[in-house]
Amino acid sequence: MANVPWHQEVVAFVQQLADMLPHYEIACEHEHSNCLLIAHTKFKVNGEWWTWINYDRFQELVQAHDDSEGQQSFSALDYVAKTPSWALFGANEQGFDPADTRFQRRNKTKDISGC
Repeated sequence: MANVPWHQEVVAFVQQLADMLPHYEIACEHEHSNCLLIAHTKFKVNGEWWTWINYDRFQELVQAHDDSEGQQSFSALDYVAKTPSWALFGANEQGFDPADTRFQRRNKTKDISGC
């Protein structure tokens, strides 16, 4: 753990990386996991990120592909779902779903703050 970078250090590094990649931006973050998602701007529709997966739609498309013996194809844009506001890069929640209840393992006390 002594060698794990702080989240702000990761953000600075990823921002520099994203700045070098045409058509890519930081879309999401999860501060607790120290992770950021760099996404192609094709997943930014009318200024809003659509980086999540609509799993029901994906399964429908797979079934249609199989039923057509591979004649019906699809792409990632066919099964995207809108990214929740709490998961967006720069959101106050920093990737924590406010509807989730968090638990702390050390002292077993329940954190009901939402993020």
